[in-house]
Amino acid sequence: MQADLVMREPGPSFDELAELPTSELIYRYGIGVERIDPRAFELDDDLLDTAFLESSGVGKWPVRVLIGHLADCEILNANRLRRTVAEDGPMLHGFDPDPYIDNGLYKLKPKDAPGDSARAACGAFVATIHTIRAWTRDWLMTLDDTAWDRKALHVTRGEFTTKRLLGLATWHIEHHASFLPRKIDLLLGNTGPGSA
Repeated sequence: MQADLVMREPGPSFDELAELPTSELIYRYGIGVERIDPRAFELDDDLLDTAFLESSGVGKWPVRVLIGHLADCEILNANRLRRTVAEDGPMLHGFDPDPYIDNGLYKLKPKDAPGDSARAACGAFVATIHTIRAWTRDWLMTLDDTAWDRKALHVTRGEFTTKRLLGLATWHIEHHASFLPRKIDLLLGNTGPGSA
């Protein structure tokens, strides 16, 4: 991962991203995993599992939960893209992250198991994101022009084309990953301007 691709502030909206030339959007989607601040892998279990107050301005989820959420949504978004191209007008369901968090889906080892379980979990999450993004990026590059205009209906957000869904998937990781550097700065006590 390259530290220069880490975002500290959210980027453009998913609709703005969908306006990019298709090749540029695919490229931006493909490098999404590199938006994850590599300092996350320097944190110990306690720091990876530290939650934040709403007033902190960095989101309340611990680093491990945030990266786990990104992996879950990567699976979901790849499936949505593939269904939109393969099926005629598929119905896309919403996603509620709270049950995943509440039911402990982001812990890969029992609490008392030996080893660095929070780091192992984060590594597995990032590997999932990387693998799915690489596979999906390569597939997206094979699509003809008509595939980008295929439509799906999201139950709460309305109609999406394949390209708009790709904008959403690209935006999702950029949006959430922009919280990571700020979370890590707080955890490490780096709160001054230009902290990185």
